Amino acid sequence: MIKAVFFDIDDTIYDYTSADKVAMAALKSYCRRQFGLFDDDFGQYISAARHMADARTGEGCAATHNRLIRFQCMLEILKKPLFPHAYEMYRIYWDTLISSSKPEPGIRELMKDLRCRGTYVGIGSNMTADVQYRKLEHLKLGEFIDGIVTSEEAGEEKPAKKLFLLCAQKASARPCECVFVGDSLKNDIQGAMRAGMNAVLYQKEGRETEETAGCPVIGDFADYFKAEQSVLERSG
Repeated sequence: MIKAVFFDIDDTIYDYTSADKVAMAALKSYCRRQFGLFDDDFGQYISAARHMADARTGEGCAATHNRLIRFQCMLEILKKPLFPHAYEMYRIYWDTLISSSKPEPGIRELMKDLRCRGTYVGIGSNMTADVQYRKLEHLKLGEFIDGIVTSEEAGEEKPAKKLFLLCAQKASARPCECVFVGDSLKNDIQGAMRAGMNAVLYQKEGRETEETAGCPVIGDFADYFKAEQSVLERSG
């Protein structure tokens, strides 16, 4: 019996890849006006700043996703003042990304259906909590969500077991009674399965196909319950 279903956020319940492109374009425009950076230079400085931030925070923690730290690093490399630019760049990036985000087709209906069936609906995501809450509020999915675990709270990033086990704990369920739905084979699928959970890979049409690791694959949330039945038959 499946008692809980957990969803990844980025590129699962909304299209992060497309929204990130819009946000980066807005940030690029700001840097062009303020610092005279054009496309090639902007890309080089953003990349250098990310490497610097990763070296400082470590890649296995939520802080590695913190855009304020990244933009602070970029300004340090450029030898530009942190104030007012660091937080303004942070605000432009996230406000643009979130405002341009739309829920994936069928996700709202699926979460509502799961709740009506008495299934716990949760979120398991690599990221800082504040930003992920903002995304879920904008997507208007909060009313269907029973619990959230971010890597900031868990202290470790997916695919580490700790995040998945905390998800199950919050749902008062054993890992084998949970399904994790996500787009990343490594972080979501393999991580969940190593923690003892069932998994369903979400591959939106047009994205590069990954190996499935033997788990069900869906490209439409309307097909979730067929995938769940497959999970039950395999475990059964």
